[in-house]
Amino acid sequence: MTRRTLVVALCASLLGRAALAQTPVDSSLAAYIDGITAIDSHAHPMLPIPAGAPPDTDFDALPLDGVPPFPLQARLRPDNPEWRDAHRALYGVTSTDTGAAYRDALASAQRSVAQREGTHFPDWVLDRSGIDEMMANRIALGPGLSPPRFRWVAFDDALMLPLDTRAEASRTPDTRSLYPKETTLLRRYMHDLGLRALPASLEAYVARVVAPTLERQRAGGAVSIKFEAAYLRPLDFDDPDPVLARRVYARYVSGGTPTHAEYKALEDYLFRVIVRQAGRDGMSVQIHCLETYGGFYDAAGSAPHLLEPALDDSTLRGTTIILIHGGWPLIDETQTLLAKPNVYTDISAMTLILEPAELARVLRQWLGEWPDKVLFGTDAFDDAPAYGWAESAWLGTRTARRALAMALTGMMRDDEIDRTRAEQLARMVMRDNAVAAYHLHLN
Repeated sequence: MTRRTLVVALCASLLGRAALAQTPVDSSLAAYIDGITAIDSHAHPMLPIPAGAPPDTDFDALPLDGVPPFPLQARLRPDNPEWRDAHRALYGVTSTDTGAAYRDALASAQRSVAQREGTHFPDWVLDRSGIDEMMANRIALGPGLSPPRFRWVAFDDALMLPLDTRAEASRTPDTRSLYPKETTLLRRYMHDLGLRALPASLEAYVARVVAPTLERQRAGGAVSIKFEAAYLRPLDFDDPDPVLARRVYARYVSGGTPTHAEYKALEDYLFRVIVRQAGRDGMSVQIHCLETYGGFYDAAGSAPHLLEPALDDSTLRGTTIILIHGGWPLIDETQTLLAKPNVYTDISAMTLILEPAELARVLRQWLGEWPDKVLFGTDAFDDAPAYGWAESAWLGTRTARRALAMALTGMMRDDEIDRTRAEQLARMVMRDNAVAAYHLHLN
């Protein structure tokens, strides 16, 4: 490509983005989209905790509280004025005060709503955000987070890590706090099964720990399981060597610390075992694909294309796999993987990171090729005291609806689709595709 050609292409791209940002939104289409009760593919709702009760600690298998401080994108920072929009919409806070005075007014309004709603507070959040059902990524559900409004997505990275993880944890300041959390979670799963020690062989570990844990999760209402592996290691789950995996497990099950190469061989094997079993049990699999968070997070390790060896494994085709967060910013890589018959993606987290115009560009690109593979999601999470999961659910939903209206308006304007098709695509993204991906049976 010549320099002149490159400049022309760059200008065309920038002009295209500017045109998209300035595209008027069809008001009737926007109203139609606003009226769709959504299914949120990915979020971390919190339990409503009575005053004086212990805090909720089951909202994530890998909370980042122990990770060294790192910067957040502009929209996620507490000074983003959109959080005030959420406060007004949810709690009626209209104060123009700043600083402590505003925080006091907000806290008072939040306490009032929490006391009024009690255990119904999570349902109230969904109602205020226009969400029908939410895929709740949690270690366990609990009071106030009940099906069908909240569908359980369980965490299973811990099942890949039965051996000593101290060497793995020492690789970065981020991972030092994360691997011990997985060790604790595996112990919890084993305790639930009545096991005090790891089985002696890898085959026995799969039969007595992995398979029963997945079966318990399904019996407990889980519609999907979740891997957060990109926080721990790259997503290059290569073709496994079962003989090597068995040898590594047998060598270290009673003590000692595997090398990184040895542990990777075991994880590559167990990843496929878990994904395959999840499909047999009727559960989908979510995989975290996003450039961040953490000051030492390996962005290259979360690239979607690293999953291709696993996605090409014919023995995993019976399991629906959802690439959470769309692989942002590597959306082109994600788009190529949607050609796999069992692969979907969602826009969670992007609904909080990206402005509506930028998200509209992503949606328009994906919907032109794989309209049945794209799911709405918020990644609603609690970042107290800056904002709670309620505010991020509201903002993520508002962003998604606005972006979808912009994308579909542009497609209608360019005669790519008519209004009937636009409305159909809106329902697919906001609701219908999730029904297929999570094998939901709605009333």
